[in-house]
Amino acid sequence: MEFVDTSILCNLLEVPGKCQDRKRAVEELKSKRERRETDLLLPVTAVIETGNHIAQVSDGRSRRSCAERFSGVLVTVIEGKAPWALNEVEWDGAHLRALVAGGSTGSSLIEHACNRLGCGDLNILIERDRYLARTSGVRATIWTLDELLSSYS
Repeated sequence: MEFVDTSILCNLLEVPGKCQDRKRAVEELKSKRERRETDLLLPVTAVIETGNHIAQVSDGRSRRSCAERFSGVLVTVIEGKAPWALNEVEWDGAHLRALVAGGSTGSSLIEHACNRLGCGDLNILIERDRYLARTSGVRATIWTLDELLSSYS
């Protein structure tokens, strides 16, 4: 099981300013689909972060085009046609408690912020922790282009 990070989604969608290695992301997705080596989960956090990145694109035409691609991807998720499923997680008190504590990372949200691991990345790790807590015998990693986040994968 792999959680799809915002960096992957932004590269696949070609979000201006957030698309540092689209070729690699596309090739890795193709390989994962062909080999069926893992199931992919899309964290709610990645959806929110990607939408925010798109909203911040300065050129209106590019922003609209990117938003249309993003909307199309979300529709494929809803229809069950995407290469990944949505990780359905409730953001309740337990979720926030885990976020503040840093989940299984061994460091708190404050420590992560001081070390430049953003709240979005930490939240993806918390989503993974909560997924692992409700499943058994499953290994879950993060598919990311972000070196700091991948160190926790």
